[in-house]
Amino acid sequence: MNIFFKELKSYRLGLIFWSIGIFLLVFSSMAKFATYSGAGQSITTLINQFPQSVQAIFGLTGFNLDKASGYFGVIFMYIALMATSHAVLMGAGIISKEERDKTSEFLMTKPISRAKVITAKIAVGLFSLVIINLVTLASSVYSVNFFTHDWSFMNYMLLLMAGLFFLQLIFFFVGTAIAAINNRPKLSSSGAVSVLLAAFILTFFINLNNNLDFLKYLTPFKYFDARDILANMTLDPLYITISLVLIVIMIFVTYRSYSARDLNV
Repeated sequence: MNIFFKELKSYRLGLIFWSIGIFLLVFSSMAKFATYSGAGQSITTLINQFPQSVQAIFGLTGFNLDKASGYFGVIFMYIALMATSHAVLMGAGIISKEERDKTSEFLMTKPISRAKVITAKIAVGLFSLVIINLVTLASSVYSVNFFTHDWSFMNYMLLLMAGLFFLQLIFFFVGTAIAAINNRPKLSSSGAVSVLLAAFILTFFINLNNNLDFLKYLTPFKYFDARDILANMTLDPLYITISLVLIVIMIFVTYRSYSARDLNV
C-alpha cells in the first residue's frame, strides 16, 4: 500500500497536466463547432470541398458534421490519441521508473516480492486511466452542453468513453509489457510510443484504402471506431473479446518478464 501511495504522489502533477490538456482539447474543439454553427456555415459543405482522400485519411467521412454528435465523432479520434499517449507512457514509465531513477536496488531490498511491486504500480496506472477517462467524459459533457445544449447523444458519448477505456487499457499494458521486457528505460518509452504511433498511422491507411480493411485487426483504434459506434449504437463484442485477450496477454508478459529479468541498479 505504501508503494501505491508513493507512486500516486509521483504521478499526481502529470495527471493534472494531462487532464488539463484533454479538457482544453475537447473545449476548444467544440468551440470551433459552435463558431461555425453560429455563423450559419455548414461544416459538411466546407469539408466536401476537400479531396475524398483527405476526408478519408482524417476520418471525416460517414459523419454529419453539422450535428454535434457527428462533429464529436470526428474529434474523438484525436481525444483517443491523447488519452492513449498518456496510457502508453504511463505503462512504460511506471515499470521502468526505478531503473531510470536508480532506485531499483533500494526497492528490491524491501521484504516484498516483485509481483507485489508490479501490482501496486499497475494499480496506480489503472487509477490514473480511470481519472483521465472520467475527466474526458466530464469535459465532453460540459463542452457539448456549454456550446450546443444538445443532450440527444449522451448514450453515444458514454459508448465512446467505454471504448476509450478499452483503448487506454490496451496501450497501458502494451507499455508495461515493453518496459518489463526491455531494461533500458529510454528505449522502453520510445518503443511503446512507436507501437502507438504505428497503430494510429495504420488507421489512416485503412481509412484511405478500403482494400486494407483486413488490417483493422492490427490497430485497436479501429476496434472502437466512432463512426461504427454511431451507426450501431453498441460496442462490437468481437472487438471487446480481442481487446480483453490482448490485455490478458500483455499482463502475463509484464509479470513474467519483469519477475525473471535482472534489474539495472
